Amino acid sequence: MKLLANENFPRSTVEGLRDCGFDVVWVRTEMPGVSDKEVLARAVSDSRVLVTFDKDFGELAYHAGLPASCGVILFRFVFQSPSRIAERVVSILSSRTDWVGQFAVIDEFRIRIRSLPQ
Repeated sequence: MKLLANENFPRSTVEGLRDCGFDVVWVRTEMPGVSDKEVLARAVSDSRVLVTFDKDFGELAYHAGLPASCGVILFRFVFQSPSRIAERVVSILSSRTDWVGQFAVIDEFRIRIRSLPQ
């Protein structure tokens, strides 16, 4: 799966995803400091699923009318060590194959998924 890791994603999580075979572009190294709209535009142009801890992307994704080739996964974990975050994110993303075309919110206890508007 092709992912776009937002700037707020820990390095250890990006590396863990890459080690598990995910194709990950990291905003922090590829396009640091860009606006949220530019991050979404990159997800669209590269057909990537955005992974983020930033709540603003929920509303932005729906207003932008992201195509079905993209997706957004919002993680809402309470503070944990970077290694624990990496472990959980890799495990969760590896557990499913239907992230594309979806807006997902993942917290401590559940995964909520809604299809992006077509």
